[in-house]
This record gives sequence, structure tokens and C-alpha cells, in this order.
Amino acid sequence: MDVNRIFCIGRNYAEHIKELGNTPDEAFVLFMKPASCVVPLGESLTLPRGKGSVHHEAELVVALTGGGADIAEADALTHVSHLTLGLDLTLRDLQNALKKNGSPWELSKAFDQAAPLGEWKAYHGQDLQALEFTCRVNGALRQHGKTGDMLFSVARQIHILSQTWALRDGDILYTGTPSGVGPLLPGDRIALESADIGRFEWNCV
Repeated sequence: MDVNRIFCIGRNYAEHIKELGNTPDEAFVLFMKPASCVVPLGESLTLPRGKGSVHHEAELVVALTGGGADIAEADALTHVSHLTLGLDLTLRDLQNALKKNGSPWELSKAFDQAAPLGEWKAYHGQDLQALEFTCRVNGALRQHGKTGDMLFSVARQIHILSQTWALRDGDILYTGTPSGVGPLLPGDRIALESADIGRFEWNCV
């Protein structure tokens, strides 16, 4: 599947907000990554050198068929075509410095290979707020996500995005990460898994 734009939602799980010392807001945090950040299965994750801690953030990812502008929340899921799991890799030390200075997050979020993606599974009306997924590093459980814990449902995210951007075929949406984020090191093997979507693994180098 050709990826057009990558929209990413931050602060969408209350426990993750707490673990990073943030407070819930009336609106989620939104940032974007270029399509060149995608790392497909079968490729290793090359972690940046000399830029501090690289954290994993496991997420449900949805692909869109388009839909244009001002999509009603009730109609939003009719524009979802596929599901997968992905990683929003984050240069945490750099992100903290950027936040402290009130600067945009792109340098910490949009670097090369910052968006590993699993294989896409067709969406056939599955309840997107009743999915579970895990993230394991070297076999140890790091994250256990339940999409029912999202502060903003997938449908609401799509509705809000469409108020600023006319959504297009190939746009994808990283829907936020649960608590348990942590560092990755060269030699680590990271695995994402959901009974409803599949299991996807990468080696870190």
C-alpha cells in the first residue's frame, strides 16, 4: 500500500500521559511524519546514533480511503480501509528538550525509520474500540494496549483531522500509544502483536 501522509496522535491514553508527566488536554496533540519514515517488515530498524534515548511507542494504525473535508464522526469509519500495528519511534531526550523550549516535535519524531509498520489487514467493520495489542522487547512485555482506553476514538480522530485537512486515499493514522514506552538498544528484537491483526517483529541495529 502506498502511504500518502502519516498523521500521528499524541496523548490519547491517560496512563501514558501520566507516565510522561503531562496533563490531559481538551484536544489531542497532533504531529506528522513523512512517508519516508516507514519501515516495512523484513527490514532492520537502524537506531540513530548520538541523539540520546530512542523509545518505542506501539500503536493501532489505520489506513484511509480518503473522505475529504468535514467528515461527520458518525460516517468516519466508512473511510477506513485497513488496520495494522506500528511503532512511533521517538528520540525522547530530544523531545523533552524541544517541549521545554516550546519548539515543534518533528526533529524527535520524523527522523528516518521512525515509523515501522506491520502488514495491513482489511477492515470489515471490526470494533476499533475493542482491540488489544502488546509490545514486547526481547520477549519481555513492555506495553499492553486496549483501544477502549483511548480518550479520543478512532472515529473522532478522523472527524477532527478532516476539519483541517481534506483526507485522501493513502493517508494513515497512528492512533496513540498506551503506557509502558521505553528505550530500544542495538541488538534488541521488538514484537507487536494483536489477536485481531497479527504479529510483527523487527531487529534493532
